[in-house]
Amino acid sequence: MLERLETEVFLALAGELHFGRTAELLNLTTGRVSQVVRKLERRIGAPLFERTSRSVRLTPVGRQLADDLVPVVAAMEEALRRAVDAGRGVTGELRVAFMGEWTAPVLLRAVALFGERHPDCRVDVREAQLSNSRSGLADGSVDVLVASFPFDGMATGPVLLTERRVLAVPAGHPLAAEESVSLDVLADHPVVQYPAVTSVGFKRDRTPDRTPSGRPVPKGPSGGTFSEMLSLVALGRGVLPVGEHCRQYYPRPDLAYVPIHDAPPIERGPVWLPGNTTERVREFVRAAADVAAAGAAVAR
Repeated sequence: MLERLETEVFLALAGELHFGRTAELLNLTTGRVSQVVRKLERRIGAPLFERTSRSVRLTPVGRQLADDLVPVVAAMEEALRRAVDAGRGVTGELRVAFMGEWTAPVLLRAVALFGERHPDCRVDVREAQLSNSRSGLADGSVDVLVASFPFDGMATGPVLLTERRVLAVPAGHPLAAEESVSLDVLADHPVVQYPAVTSVGFKRDRTPDRTPSGRPVPKGPSGGTFSEMLSLVALGRGVLPVGEHCRQYYPRPDLAYVPIHDAPPIERGPVWLPGNTTERVREFVRAAADVAAAGAAVAR
């Protein structure tokens, strides 16, 4: 089994490919780094690095060892972090965010329940936009986001909210007078697009390339924010499938919302970075699920 120092030195050198920088990074001497690497190579029975006066490179054996060790070390660090969180209890600060005014009430109820259960943990609440929803989770400025599923590359919790889909069209559009429409009508009209930073899975779900029958869907212009996208619809630049909450939260005289009778419901819930699955995050997701379950019981 590798010693901790051997693992740290090897992975640091595999990343830096420079003995001096590795020594500085680990607060060791260059000689100590070389000593640890030579000892490890003797144990393995093969060189891990090719060294010249000008460069350091991983050998195939070294590359394989690095590829195998990285996920193992990450898993060990995550296990240690979970143990520390459990030992300390739920303290510190949790940063939660919501996308769209419709999701705010359930999030705020979850914040209140979480606060009752864990009074030593401060909760910061903010609103996220389409442009920064992913980057906020990736850079750690947001721990949990209540958003629409699917959300590529993120861990997801239980479904907290569901709603029917409707089609946003200009108020004077021929479809505005229909009682409902099929998803197949998307092939007959340009569809306003979400910004490029939005997850691929989400865009495929909301603004598909093809209808269920296989007809291609023409792409309309993109908007930077949800309000911009609705304004593009009002200007006649395209149509847009949205959730029925838009009737309440985005009522506009220049828009009409027509039910889509053959579309699956939109689902929303908590999402977070898999590597940030702390005890705080788990407890908040549990509180959010309990709030949603209580709301569903009252509705029945």
